[in-house]
Amino acid sequence: MAARIKGPAIFLAQFAGDAAPFDSLPSIARWAAGLGYEGVQIPTWDGRLFDLKTAAGSQAYCDEMKGICADAGVAITELSTHLQGQLVAVHPAYDAQFDGFAPASVHGNPKARQAWAVEQMLLAARASKNLGLDVSVSFTGALAFPYLYPWPQRPAGLIEEAFAELGRRWRPILDAYEDAGCSIGYEIHPGEDVFDGTTFEMFLDAVGGHRRCTINYDPSHFLLQQLDYLAFIDIYHERISAFHVKDAEFNPTGRQGVYSGYAGWTNRAGRFRSLGDGQVDFSGIFSKLTQYGYDSWAVLEWECCLKHPEQGAAEGAPFIKSHLIDVTEKAFDDFAGGSTDRAALRRMMGIGE
Repeated sequence: MAARIKGPAIFLAQFAGDAAPFDSLPSIARWAAGLGYEGVQIPTWDGRLFDLKTAAGSQAYCDEMKGICADAGVAITELSTHLQGQLVAVHPAYDAQFDGFAPASVHGNPKARQAWAVEQMLLAARASKNLGLDVSVSFTGALAFPYLYPWPQRPAGLIEEAFAELGRRWRPILDAYEDAGCSIGYEIHPGEDVFDGTTFEMFLDAVGGHRRCTINYDPSHFLLQQLDYLAFIDIYHERISAFHVKDAEFNPTGRQGVYSGYAGWTNRAGRFRSLGDGQVDFSGIFSKLTQYGYDSWAVLEWECCLKHPEQGAAEGAPFIKSHLIDVTEKAFDDFAGGSTDRAALRRMMGIGE
């Protein structure tokens, strides 16, 4: 029986480069398949792998991209718009850094950059439809994150207004995804205004409970916050549409804890790690997701402060495969069962006819 969760798959963003086999979709797809991956998640901002504008307007191009991947032995799992989604909402403190995610023509012009990002999101909706995909993955962006742990205290109403504005910006985009038959799986991530369950609920309220507002579940960001990532699945499983399989570890000391981001990556209390090298309980996660009927892809996102990406990629496919669960059609105690006899059942309980 096939596993209910599909995979293993791999997010290509951290591997794309200017040298073969990472410089084109045909070659990187063959590389991924050779490692045992069955799917690839495509970063839509990387023109070496994918032309988003062409994909939005050309069914023939999308059929070609699907054919390239199929010939290599992989499927396209989702399109990623993490960088473009980030630019839908940017606090001015980050303008200079986030200009690098956008074309030079909009640098230094936040309004033009935001308009570009919105158009990119709309293109990705149409491209997803042309590819036959029903989920895309992205970020919400952030307007309030600098005020997460403020001193002096933030003024009353700031957070509410930030989420109201996020709702105003994202609702029309989500409507376009509804028209395309595609959901956006937002990666819940510190640095975004939507970084935990509480903030996801605030965002969901701000977009009117939109059915295309869903979650790209990534436990690494929850472990670093010391959030119960298994209970998160219990609460939000109906909204989980995508899954980044990424490991992390949290080792607080007498010198640092959750807020250890000023230190370099290797010296932080919280660090991203390659699969199997961290502390995330993936057996528990795959069990929970399977229990609730999650049937989409398990996608490796490699980020590690120590291990080389190619080693992490090579180890990731068998790691994910080993956690996939073939759903049973039997109960373990079926052998001891018998046929149902109502009269016998009533006699067992001392109930007369």
